[in-house]
Amino acid sequence: MKSSKSMLALAGGVAALALLSGCASGGSGSNGGKVDQLTFWLSTSAAQEKGYQDLADSYEEQTGVTVKIVNLPYDGLQTKLRESAQANSLPDVVRAAGIDPIWTGKTVDLSSIVDDGANKIDQDIIAKEKDGKITSIPSDVTAAGLFVNKSLFDKAGVSYPTDPSKAWTWDEFLQKAETVKAKAGAKYDLVFDSSPSRLRAYMFTKGTDFMQQEQDGSFPTNAKIVRALQDFADMNDDETMPKSVWTSQQDPNALFKSGQVVAYFSGVWQSSDFASNITDFDWASAATPADPTHATEINYGGNIVGFENSDTRGAAAKKFIAYMYEPKNYAKLVTTNGFLPVESGLDITYPFESQAAKDSFALYQKEIEAAAPISSSYAKESARWGVEGKELGTDPTTAEVGKLINGQQSAKQTLETITKYYEDHVG
Repeated sequence: MKSSKSMLALAGGVAALALLSGCASGGSGSNGGKVDQLTFWLSTSAAQEKGYQDLADSYEEQTGVTVKIVNLPYDGLQTKLRESAQANSLPDVVRAAGIDPIWTGKTVDLSSIVDDGANKIDQDIIAKEKDGKITSIPSDVTAAGLFVNKSLFDKAGVSYPTDPSKAWTWDEFLQKAETVKAKAGAKYDLVFDSSPSRLRAYMFTKGTDFMQQEQDGSFPTNAKIVRALQDFADMNDDETMPKSVWTSQQDPNALFKSGQVVAYFSGVWQSSDFASNITDFDWASAATPADPTHATEINYGGNIVGFENSDTRGAAAKKFIAYMYEPKNYAKLVTTNGFLPVESGLDITYPFESQAAKDSFALYQKEIEAAAPISSSYAKESARWGVEGKELGTDPTTAEVGKLINGQQSAKQTLETITKYYEDHVG
């Protein structure tokens, strides 16, 4: 039995959540079965909140239903969702960072929105449950890709591809990067985010089935994966790439901005940062090497979820989400917020002043369209693990690859350690 102090604390927490959620289940937003106000929780910047507020304002004009947006701190959103699920006080709609097994049983099925052909939502990035239910739709996607120091390439008189159909191999890229480094006086050919996501992108481009879970819950450890992992480690030789990024967390973003690095493998989110903060040289996005597979790592920027607080409220939440993904409305949202869209066929002109940023976003859209389906496999699997109640915990990939780069273990041992951790947690 809980102590009286614990019970008081719980009561206080439930009361606070009830105030926060406003018109959640049973709240004042219902009037005789009619919903006149929805609550939408998210965690985003003020600039990106504007896109959602514009959407909410437009929805109210058309339907008379107010959508109250509550912008919460990133670190607190998932916790508040958990607490709200336990207190039966969930919002109507949320843009969640991930899928949590605590509340997946309370969600609205969004499959009819995804299956609506008019939306042209990319089916390859949608995670479906075994019964066909769709718990969430990505609000947007992110993708990994290659940035180059354009000034160094120009100085060295070396070209680079900006079309996925003309992508170079990793060897071709490294040969050109070495030429640029020598002619333009750079220090490194490449820096690479010390991230499991960026490593997966590299491994996918090498044609491996890295981290592709089998039906029995295991993950492959074949010789092709081991060779590709060793190839990646070999690039970290303090000449091609600095060892310090993967072994001691030196900042690759800062290294690239120093102007001493020919290229940087990171993700689309860097485009806005570079447009604002790189002033000493010109930068550009280049095609991701395909060796032999054209791939990237596609992740969800956020997960749009509706909650079944009641039959009436669940239907109202789903109606708003359907409105969000109507092509005209969704195009306006992604344009305002600078998102990579989950729908194809949209007419989007991003309001960036920087031509490099505009070109970068255009290239990333082409990269996603050309990418092999394996590119979104991890995002879908992560969503499935959440629905099944499995939690990964702290991914050991970066630490284990750091040991490989330092010569402390073999590529085979590194791969086996990583896959065993995954099998123990989500196998």
